[in-house]
Amino acid sequence: MNRLRILLAALASGLVFGLGLILSGMVQPAKVLGFLDLLGAWDPSLALVMGGAIAVGLPTFAWARRRQGRQQASLLGEPMRLPEARQIDRRLVLGSLLFGVGWGLAGLCPGPALVALGAGSGPAALFVLAMLAGMGLFEWLEMRRP
Repeated sequence: MNRLRILLAALASGLVFGLGLILSGMVQPAKVLGFLDLLGAWDPSLALVMGGAIAVGLPTFAWARRRQGRQQASLLGEPMRLPEARQIDRRLVLGSLLFGVGWGLAGLCPGPALVALGAGSGPAALFVLAMLAGMGLFEWLEMRRP
């Protein structure tokens, strides 16, 4: 029964997230590229979307971090694994740059790309294939790392 509750909560969360991405325009590469075009025809509307996400996320993660100290489980009883790393290193900076370049070139990032893929977008399918190839390359390189 608990497993069913967890699956239903995951489904509801994914549906709300996907619907939010669709309603905000985050699955439309042209809208995202308009937001990133600071020196051209800049579209600031996605800044409100990001601000809203930060306004919800910051207090939620702060609450989860405080709760984790007492009881390392989610409200549904599953273990919580919040990020612990605090250092800014070369790998983080390079990964962030690569993510940003990909976002700027394609107008998509992973979450919206998966939603757009589910809606049948051909460019999103190409993006997701490239993303999976990049993830595979990263894992392969990590296995070869001394």
